[in-house]
Amino acid sequence: MTAKKPSTTATWTDPDDAPELTEAFFKNADQYVGTQLKTRGRPKASVTKEPVKIRLDADVLAALRASGEGWQTRINDTLRASLKLAGRV
Repeated sequence: MTAKKPSTTATWTDPDDAPELTEAFFKNADQYVGTQLKTRGRPKASVTKEPVKIRLDADVLAALRASGEGWQTRINDTLRASLKLAGRV
């Protein structure tokens, strides 16, 4: 039977054995503004989209995909316009 490996490396107790604080360490370190963690990368959108699964007729899907990049966004815009005409949005 195989033994489960520990998820972390052994902790060190002697401060002299601490890893060296290099430029790479500080480059990858977490940054805080007060007590709030400053996230990296692209900021979160105020309005997010929700993934859904929808079944479309093959000819409709083929026409949408043939229209090029951004066809899913165009589906969203078309549905939104339809709902506005119906007075639901």
